[in-house]
Amino acid sequence: MALDVEIVRLGAQGDGVAEGPHGPIFVPFALPGERVAVEPAADGKHAALLDVLVRSPERADPICPHFGLCGGCTLQHLEEAAYLEGKREQVVQALRSRGLDIEVEPVRTVPVGSRRRATLTLGRNQQGLALGYRRARSHDLIDIDICPVLSPRIVKRLPKLKTALAPLLGRKREARVGVTETETGLDIVIEGVRPSEAVLVRLAGDAAKLGVARITVDGDAFLPGAPPTVRFGSAEVRLPAGAFLQASKEAETVMTELVREGVGRAKLIADLFAGLGTFTLALAQTAAVYAFEADEAALAALSEAARHTPKLKPVRTVPRDLFLTPVGVKELNRYDAVVFDPPRAGAAAQAEALAKSKMKKIVAVSCNPGTLARDLRIIVDGGYRLTRVVPVDQFLFSSHVEVVAHLER
Repeated sequence: MALDVEIVRLGAQGDGVAEGPHGPIFVPFALPGERVAVEPAADGKHAALLDVLVRSPERADPICPHFGLCGGCTLQHLEEAAYLEGKREQVVQALRSRGLDIEVEPVRTVPVGSRRRATLTLGRNQQGLALGYRRARSHDLIDIDICPVLSPRIVKRLPKLKTALAPLLGRKREARVGVTETETGLDIVIEGVRPSEAVLVRLAGDAAKLGVARITVDGDAFLPGAPPTVRFGSAEVRLPAGAFLQASKEAETVMTELVREGVGRAKLIADLFAGLGTFTLALAQTAAVYAFEADEAALAALSEAARHTPKLKPVRTVPRDLFLTPVGVKELNRYDAVVFDPPRAGAAAQAEALAKSKMKKIVAVSCNPGTLARDLRIIVDGGYRLTRVVPVDQFLFSSHVEVVAHLER
């Protein structure tokens, strides 16, 4: 049975939230101040948007024809100023929930078409073969031929990739397809299928004309041309298959500059959760850097890049799982500054050690304002002062936001 409800706020995932008779109702693609007709789901907590009866003045026309069907974007219908302020406010509220009251700077933006990696699904829907994203709140697959968020170099290759990858499915219903744009071509990682040798040989033969640098299927890699590489400043890094890479090169550039500003003139720096060296290699232009990372393939790629990049200060790589063995206080006190960029879950144990250290500067980077606020609270309670917080809109039209924070003792 359809209901008319009023949207009172945006939820953490970008849904409009209405107050229902039994609690909040989450309505995708609805905005605060709107009155909407909805079809409640069986759980009573979610509803499908049927019609906008009273339109918000902040509602904008989406730039993608798939918006409203595709589950990849949640906020294309929100006017830009309100959208950016909403992301800033998300960070403000996360910090306030931990008793941290600081002026959060305006959100740094990146252009559309700047996302250089995506995880797609190859499968079959009612219309036939599809390569794309899930329908919002559904397992249904939507074939994508346009995606304003993705790099145009990826988008223009999607139709040919779909055709070339189709034989991999065999009798499987679907496969996961990771696509990353690199300096030497697309890096494709396919999971969920075990194709025959003949299919793989045919695909490897087609790869070069598809603009593909590497294809990895079920852990086995094929290199039709030069290995995929990415650039961090003047350093060129070989990309291990499936390695973490910031979603947007433009956002990465903004974040790197904020990190460099945060460490100031430090001469000896620890980069915790260093990954491929996004920050390590930039910082090494002016300081010696110790890079701590559990992923040995990423660390090897970082080390190789540092050796082959001229005019860098010394870079030392340290293989360590910082969740199991955080860098201790005595070791931390060797450094002038630390950069701290854990996964979404944050790293409370490492934050505890940082809080007890005597370093002058800490730069925290996170894609999760909630866990960042928790870890910052721990560090501030240890005597550090939170001096700057800057959101970065790396994840366009989604509810996610990247954040860089500076702390000083």
